[in-house]
Amino acid sequence: MTADPARHRTPEELEGALDHIRQAPADHGTLKLIVRRPAVDEREVLDTGMLSLDEGLVGDTWNQRSSTKTPDGGPLLDAQLNIMNARAAAAVAGPIERWALAGDQLYIDLDISLETLPAGTQLAIGEAVIEVTAEPHTGCGKFSSRFGLDALRFVNSPTGRALNLRGINARVVTPGPIHTGNTVTRLN
Repeated sequence: MTADPARHRTPEELEGALDHIRQAPADHGTLKLIVRRPAVDEREVLDTGMLSLDEGLVGDTWNQRSSTKTPDGGPLLDAQLNIMNARAAAAVAGPIERWALAGDQLYIDLDISLETLPAGTQLAIGEAVIEVTAEPHTGCGKFSSRFGLDALRFVNSPTGRALNLRGINARVVTPGPIHTGNTVTRLN
């Protein structure tokens, strides 16, 4: 009998993953997964993507989403890209085939904690450069329905928030191609 990869993780399993998550590299990591969202609740896993100043991840629907945080109701530039720590994604979702359900575009093996990557930090990925923004990235009802209430509590706990377990937001500052396996380098 094998474990069901779609089952929700227990609080003990989630807490047990913290040491591994905390061991993520701080300066140089790896882009593990690129996910484009061509429509609501649709996901396309890419080997190669293009980051654009106007579109974020080209082909993603970020620039078509409205926001109550902008004066005109248009897309929020500070949430152009959603990034999740690959180790946190594995803890919450299980196998890499399930990570895309979280709804983020980039999954990186890098310490994305508030202490390591405060707003304004720039990261080089392939030929592109992105900048971490101060816009909070928290779990929502969809995250809870896909991974369970315990996972939502875990990522939004004080420890989860300090480590940015639900993820961070960023915007593109230098466009360019990115590829799964690219090194992710903290520039400042």
